[in-house]
Amino acid sequence: MPFIHTRVNRPIPQEAEKEMAKQLGQAISLLGKSENWLMLQFEDNCRLYFKGDSRKPLAFVNVKLYGSASRDAYEKLTGKITQLLGDVLSIPADGVYVEYEETDHWGWQGSNF
Repeated sequence: MPFIHTRVNRPIPQEAEKEMAKQLGQAISLLGKSENWLMLQFEDNCRLYFKGDSRKPLAFVNVKLYGSASRDAYEKLTGKITQLLGDVLSIPADGVYVEYEETDHWGWQGSNF
């Protein structure tokens, strides 16, 4: 039951969004999860500041996960997300933050797992 919310301070062209969705769908397997349960949200043109500056390309990515994964798995996914944002949106690695949240409680279809 992963959810990945990507916020960037740049526009995301439709083709770029489709490419990111495709690659994140594949990358979620690094956490032992399947694209079949993955939900994505993309927000572009967000007002993000880092070190008091908003002119540099920036991204904040929140990955929510039902259950948990290993530190190594998170490290690999962070690398993949950072590379993806660099390749697709030209956001440099030092402009990307990735946050992970684990939960034991997740609701779907009117009940909880």
